[in-house]
Amino acid sequence: MTETFVVATAGHVDHGKSTLVKALTGTDPDRLAEEKARQMTIDLGFAHLGLPSGRRIGIVDVPGHERFIKNMLAGVGGIDAALLIVAADEGPKPQTFEHLAILDLLDVSLGVIVLTKRDLVDAEWLEFVTEETREAVASSLLRDAPIVAVSAATGEGLPDLLETLDNVLARGTRRASGGGARVPIDRVFSVSGFGTVVTGTLLGGELTIGQELELMPARVPTRVRGLQTHGQRVERVPPGSRVAVNVANLAVEDIRRGDVLAVPGLLQPTQRLDVQLRLLPSAPKTLKQNDLVDFFTGSREAPAWLTLLDRERIEPGETAWVQLRFREAVVALRGDRFIIRQPSPSLTIGGGVIIAANPPRHRRFRPEVIASLETLARGTPEELVLQALANQPMERRSLSAGQHAGLGEEQIEEALSRLIAAGKVRVLGAGNRGPTTFLVSETTWHAIRDRLHAALSDYHRAHPLRRGMAREELRSRLKLGSARLFDAVVTSAESDGAVVDEGATIRLAEFRIQLDPQRRALADRYLAALEASPYAPPSPAEFGVDADTLGALIDLGEVVRVAEGVVFSARAFAEIQREVVDIIDREGSITLAGFRDHFGTSRKYAQATLEFLDQLRVTRRVGDERVRYVGVGAGAAARSGARQ
Repeated sequence: MTETFVVATAGHVDHGKSTLVKALTGTDPDRLAEEKARQMTIDLGFAHLGLPSGRRIGIVDVPGHERFIKNMLAGVGGIDAALLIVAADEGPKPQTFEHLAILDLLDVSLGVIVLTKRDLVDAEWLEFVTEETREAVASSLLRDAPIVAVSAATGEGLPDLLETLDNVLARGTRRASGGGARVPIDRVFSVSGFGTVVTGTLLGGELTIGQELELMPARVPTRVRGLQTHGQRVERVPPGSRVAVNVANLAVEDIRRGDVLAVPGLLQPTQRLDVQLRLLPSAPKTLKQNDLVDFFTGSREAPAWLTLLDRERIEPGETAWVQLRFREAVVALRGDRFIIRQPSPSLTIGGGVIIAANPPRHRRFRPEVIASLETLARGTPEELVLQALANQPMERRSLSAGQHAGLGEEQIEEALSRLIAAGKVRVLGAGNRGPTTFLVSETTWHAIRDRLHAALSDYHRAHPLRRGMAREELRSRLKLGSARLFDAVVTSAESDGAVVDEGATIRLAEFRIQLDPQRRALADRYLAALEASPYAPPSPAEFGVDADTLGALIDLGEVVRVAEGVVFSARAFAEIQREVVDIIDREGSITLAGFRDHFGTSRKYAQATLEFLDQLRVTRRVGDERVRYVGVGAGAAARSGARQ
């Protein structure tokens, strides 16, 4: 597959960025009437070309005027390289330095420095501007970038520029691969006969026709109806490409610049981001707690308030741990770069890297919070996975999508294999390796199991005569979230021998119902009375047997309650069931009167017992007779002694 890259222009206004792009590609990136009238780029422009090696590049042309820096920022997220444009007749100017700082903050280290308007200066002046430009970039990531002088008017140097850019890209590392597919949207429009189209740089994975996506952060489902890259309609687009996506079920007014198209589940809307923030040495002032800044990541701009986690203020040139707070939801992944600007007067003052994309609210000056952020910032894949699983179990597919650990799926799976083998991560549930299983760190698992044990212990102490806690009551107490996660926790605890899951109730494995001496004596007198009159037994009320004691006797398997007030000893009921089956097998059926006469009991006991046998699927009523139940589960209903 042909390699594709995205390259952005950068540089001061009127230094020839758009003119150069047109000379290289034949496409005028200034598409707005106002841009053509003013001869100045206002918004993002786009073009594409092929390099000598066959590599394809999409070019994002950005405005250079200070008033349109926000538009510039919407176009440089996720680029592979930059063309830093400096006019040979003027040299570096204010926006040259601001754009250079932005590229540094976005970690763009690949690029070519282009001295335009070569035809307007002599060799001596060109040499002077070359030295001045080299000095200007000396402390930046582009300090070693090659410098090429060109003239868009005469074509001088253009072939050299293309060859140089080709060589630079050959040596570099692609920035856009890894994780699920997402497209930060920088433009939205409608095409007659096709509908809504969005454009952006494809990050993460590839896109294909028919693929299901979400518009984030609104979580609106959509589908890829059509794809275009480099001016061609295609069936699939690789990561790192400029792409136009024809989306289904979305109107132009539903979408704005800064929204993101992403594979479902990859991104989570959040109003907080944990970041490592670097304030530029040129920043005009310090930053303090709760200061307001303009935040930029991908193509999104949003106001953000600062929570300084490790200091009272950030001085120019310093780096700090910060939690950004937003009024509206944003979406991002760990490892994404960002820029912050001073709102007024508008000025780029810093930026950095996102450390956690959906964090809890932090309290300031907490050593454990700082230690956690340091692990996330510099940790190994194993440490990052453990950090993601530190507080709560997570579905395997969510972790693999990269939205928490910020790693590629292959890296996550390799790290998980090592952590599971080392006993540091546990797979909850039945133990399969499917994408919907839950993962949890061993430390967190012990904490959850302790909570489970404590909840059941408290319940057993409060209700010593009950077999176990109702399943939904236990789930509510543990506050684990989804029913699937709760079931997985219970299954794992049962496999450890800690609990017994009896369906409707759950108990500690070591718990046994035990009647105190007074209740035991009462129960023994009642059981003796049941045995003395096995087919017409006295009711519990006649002996003063309360509901808790009766329930305990049922759970202990000593009695069977077939209806309210009708209770048999377990031995007597087993004998009744066996004889009813024998009669039906011998005579074909049994009637209520036949049951009454055979057991020498009353209609009350006969009717209650036969209806209970129907419930147990031992018998089935046909008219006035009972026959053997035939079917799946015959005779194997719920435990006959279950409480009713």
